[in-house]
Amino acid sequence: MIKRGLRYVDELSGALKTQLALAYRAKDLLGYGLRQKLKEGYTAKDFRADLLAALVVGVVALPLSMALAIACDVPPQHGLYTAIIAGVLCALLGGTQFQVTGPTAAFVVILVPIVHKYGLSGLLVAGMMAGVMLLAMGLARMGRLMQFVPHPVTTGFTMGIAVVIAVLQLKDVLGVKLPRTEGTFEYLGALIDAAPNANPIDIGIAVVTILLLLLIPKLTQKVPAPLIALTLVSIGVVLLGHVIPGFEATTIGDRFQSTVGGEVVRGIPPLPPMPVLPWSFESGTGTLSFQMIRELLPAAFAIAMLGAIESLMAAVVADGMSGSKHDPNAELIALGIANIVVPFFGGIAATGALARTATNIKAGARSPIAAALHSVFVLASTIALAPLVSYLPMAALAGLLIIVARNMSEARHFTRLLRVAPGTDVMVMVTCFVLTVAFDMVIAVTFGVMLAALLFMRRMAVLTRANLQTVTDTKIEVPSGVRVYELAGPLFFGAAKTAMEALHVAGGQDHTMILVMEHVPTIDATGLVALESVLDRLYRSKIKVIFAGLNPEVAEIFERAGIKREPGKLAYAPDVDTAISMAIVHAARISRPAIDKPSPPPPAAAA
Repeated sequence: MIKRGLRYVDELSGALKTQLALAYRAKDLLGYGLRQKLKEGYTAKDFRADLLAALVVGVVALPLSMALAIACDVPPQHGLYTAIIAGVLCALLGGTQFQVTGPTAAFVVILVPIVHKYGLSGLLVAGMMAGVMLLAMGLARMGRLMQFVPHPVTTGFTMGIAVVIAVLQLKDVLGVKLPRTEGTFEYLGALIDAAPNANPIDIGIAVVTILLLLLIPKLTQKVPAPLIALTLVSIGVVLLGHVIPGFEATTIGDRFQSTVGGEVVRGIPPLPPMPVLPWSFESGTGTLSFQMIRELLPAAFAIAMLGAIESLMAAVVADGMSGSKHDPNAELIALGIANIVVPFFGGIAATGALARTATNIKAGARSPIAAALHSVFVLASTIALAPLVSYLPMAALAGLLIIVARNMSEARHFTRLLRVAPGTDVMVMVTCFVLTVAFDMVIAVTFGVMLAALLFMRRMAVLTRANLQTVTDTKIEVPSGVRVYELAGPLFFGAAKTAMEALHVAGGQDHTMILVMEHVPTIDATGLVALESVLDRLYRSKIKVIFAGLNPEVAEIFERAGIKREPGKLAYAPDVDTAISMAIVHAARISRPAIDKPSPPPPAAAA
């Protein structure tokens, strides 16, 4: 009992040490971007520049946040709450200096099926679970691993997401109501059935909005195009509604209503985000059950993976535009914390927004304070401008999201890759695109990550080789009976079997095999087992093995595995020349008994 108790105490103390180490790691990474700027110095001039940039970004974020929430089939204020809470937390705790965080178009494809199946509560819980995963990824320092996701995978996702987002806006463009559907094709079927009831006024509003959003940037870059376009369209709709009898357009106030203080408010409530339990929101059961967590786990994984990829890609682009340097692990930790906290204020999943980040840099931001101030602007606008928001036409917001989808699709880049990329890359890209459009992002992300891993393993397996070498640049000639193989590349489970199969011995006169491993950076358990199998076969054939040029990491793995020096069977050499010299000595040693063996005495003379 005492021993068991002491073992339990040791295990508990080990777990506590691990938790403390993770907490210290998080503390060391949090606020990397802000700390870097404060080290450089932050002046009143910097604050003025950040304030002006925040106003510009806030103007862009305000309609986008509402439009993206509506695209996810939730009330628009939930998009605003996301921009407010996540924007502040990621700005102050994240690993970049200019990243703007909030709801993004990429999440729409994931979040819509969750809302349809589990309601708003399920959506908030899935975002919270994704936050836990992102936090774990940051603490495990997996930020650098995101760069190993192949470009064809992200390109296929992006193009597929853009197509789905544009298609989902067609119901608001046509001004029709659709039943809840599952999948793009079912949605299109319902849209075709409802098309005869389309509202020409809504169609006209969408067309005018799209034309303005395309034209305004060519005329001026000083004022964000969404601000001008949506303001002009909203004013035009109000005026025409008073002038032309029967002129009716669907607005946010018509579609969404909420109750504040016992009174029904059209549009969004003029309130800041208030604390709420995510699992008890509206249609929720009031409790967080294991069954809910289990059912939402695949969706949460898709949110976490897509959020990490998009946020870190935006951070890389921001570094290129500003000349700064971000910490990917700090960014993942901050993003995880934000997605854990946001659902408790009614916010949906958030990640780094590339368009808003680029706007922030172009507007002259100097530090993460700009992104934090943009959230303050959105908060003030939510409270002060709530009555005016109800006049925004739904078709205008749909037109805005169609332009967002067009910009994020990078259609020219997609078609160019179709022409010039290798066949395997084209197959991967098209597969991810089709899965995103035909099914949903949970399936697409899961399959895409698996496909990325398999593609990576295949390419690494091609790089890993074991070739019979004719050594010409050594000082010592390779004698007969000695074979020299060079292994190059990581010996991991995707390549070990192929590499080890090349280690064959031709001819019965071979007595020594030299394995040159100076270009093997690492070896995993599968590679180790495959190598041990080869060693066992060579031992049985009475062939000595000499490892040459092991790097420290591989040498340490060999030592832990018990692959040690053994006279006549296994040896280590620092380089090929030394290994050949050892092979010559070994050859002399095994041939000497036959040479030095005394001659048998002559037969005795016959008596």
